[in-house]
Amino acid sequence: MNIWEALAVCVAGIGAGTINTIVGSGTLITFPVLLAVGLPPVTANVSNTLGLVPGSISGAIGYRRELRGQRGRVLRLSAAALVGAVTGAALLISLPSAAFDMIVPVLIALALVLVVAQPRLARAIRRRRERNGGAAHPHGGPALLGGMTLASMYGGYFGAAQGVIYLALMGLLINDDLQRINAVKNILGAIVNGAAAVFFLFVADFDWIAVLLIAVGSAVGGQLGARLGRRLPPTALRAVIVAVGTAAIIQLVLN
Repeated sequence: MNIWEALAVCVAGIGAGTINTIVGSGTLITFPVLLAVGLPPVTANVSNTLGLVPGSISGAIGYRRELRGQRGRVLRLSAAALVGAVTGAALLISLPSAAFDMIVPVLIALALVLVVAQPRLARAIRRRRERNGGAAHPHGGPALLGGMTLASMYGGYFGAAQGVIYLALMGLLINDDLQRINAVKNILGAIVNGAAAVFFLFVADFDWIAVLLIAVGSAVGGQLGARLGRRLPPTALRAVIVAVGTAAIIQLVLN
């Protein structure tokens, strides 16, 4: 990797860290760059996964104010994320990717529909609970745990637009501010990337220069993303989520 290729990887890391903190899908920036500088696909994927961990941690620190009062929620969802991440990482090593590649754009499209429809769906769910005399589960209940486990399996496998899926699930099943939900998403992203990376350490080869460059870039990007993302009102944040998710679908389909 020459100096210009190294610079491109670091800049991609900054972009990925920024967009991951605001929405997710940073992998769609870094992964193609790693392929372009000559890394094999699996090596690029696992190196990217490890390199993005500092960015997720940096973004979570930037959102620390929104994390207040969410300790119980974070702990419950972190357990689901951990199980899903390790399972997805194991699938990456053991299974062919063709079938999974076909379903990923569909998953992202469904997540985008949920993000757009989330305010109306959430109101409908609240009205139904009120009619039935039930109360909303503060942490989303079993439905959210199951959904987040499956989403984290996807994250451990590849992870492009994983944050979009997280935001869709939590936005629908948790009655809370979207920025607070986004803060939880950053914690879960760090857990998924970290758990998958630890698994890959024992079974896959890393390009440690690429890991270092992405780690430095994504850590800077995490802080930038937190500054930008926290200033976005819910409607603008949803618009960004839809734009990024749509770009992810187009890129995945074209590839």
